[in-house]
Amino acid sequence: MSAELISILVLVVVFVIATTRSINMGALAFAAAFGVGTLVADMKTDDIFKGFPASLFVVLVGVTFLFAIARANGTTDWLVYRAIRLVGGRIALMPWVMFAITGVLTAIGAVSPAAVAIVAPIAMGFAAKYRISPLLMGVMVVHGAQAGGFSPISIYGTIVNGIVAKEGLPGNEIVLFLASLVVNLLIAAVVFVVLGGMKLARQPLEAPALARAGGGGDDNGSDVTEERVALTAPRIATLLGLAALVTAALVFDLDVGLAAITVAVLLSVVWPETSKLAITQITWPTVLLICGILTYVAVLQTMGTIKWAGDSVAGVGAPLLAALLICYIGAIVSAFASSVGIMGALIPLAVPFLLQGEVSAIGLIAALAVSATVVDVSPFSTNGALVLAGAQDVDRDKFFKQLMVYGGIMVAAAPPLVWLALVVPGIW
Repeated sequence: MSAELISILVLVVVFVIATTRSINMGALAFAAAFGVGTLVADMKTDDIFKGFPASLFVVLVGVTFLFAIARANGTTDWLVYRAIRLVGGRIALMPWVMFAITGVLTAIGAVSPAAVAIVAPIAMGFAAKYRISPLLMGVMVVHGAQAGGFSPISIYGTIVNGIVAKEGLPGNEIVLFLASLVVNLLIAAVVFVVLGGMKLARQPLEAPALARAGGGGDDNGSDVTEERVALTAPRIATLLGLAALVTAALVFDLDVGLAAITVAVLLSVVWPETSKLAITQITWPTVLLICGILTYVAVLQTMGTIKWAGDSVAGVGAPLLAALLICYIGAIVSAFASSVGIMGALIPLAVPFLLQGEVSAIGLIAALAVSATVVDVSPFSTNGALVLAGAQDVDRDKFFKQLMVYGGIMVAAAPPLVWLALVVPGIW
């Protein structure tokens, strides 16, 4: 058996073990990088460490640290509350408010699971109180997160665009962002109609309940709620920090990770108590997962597996069929594992195939990115699990099956649809 085939089989084993044994895929990938690198590829330890994505590590830690502070000091509560107040008592708009909030959070740099973790508990509680389909509300939250998930300053966008640049492929940050935004918006619109969203227009929202839904208040009156969502000094500073982060990244083209961690540190200096709480809420499992997968992919690149696999895909003889297969692989694996992890693995694997120029690299990368993320409502994925955990007053077994069926529909339908829209025309 060739070294290249062994390294790919090890990658498959990593995905299978992570899915069936609930072990962090990144930790498994680090172990695989060490084992395959030293035993199969005869690499030195320093060569393995060269593949560690140091800059991405800073992005993940900096951004999640900043948003953990925002959550700890109540800034996210304030944002959600104000958004709810804007709908003026229209329940039918609430799923779209949740869609928009999660979309904005991921677009400006929040990790998708972090955004869903912030919004889903509020959204699912609201759904339970006003008899909104929990599947509808959960789907809107997750698709909202993915709609903004590939902006140029987002975590997903930064990862994919970074891989594209590193591999020397033609890329288009705007096409990637708009592809995810439009597809998720269209899916959300269809789901909203199918799951009874239009009927919510006849259901009024009382003012006291509006206050409770916005800030997590209680039955003692709205004073407690208003206090919890008041615009305090820490929240004002955090909002200014978020604005500064967006400005630094978009206007001055500064590193998102370093800018985010700088803002987080400045807030920590002034309010250290909040920082102590926030530092424990950094999504370390996500950091470990992404860095581990990309380190293993770097080992694959060093030992020539990437070129070997890409040549094999190209050998299918039908470039468009090969592109569709890549999208399906991304969707199937991502439904049970990490979206970022599978993109980090598949894009480099497809490089030799893409360099032949028979299929648009821009179109295929956008199609793969969408295919690998629209399935995240699956209860086996982090986002789907967060929605399931946040559901209230539901039969959890039944809701689990609903999420699983919906995820299966996305796995089956999304790849060919985005393939037809983004790859087949070849206009990018």
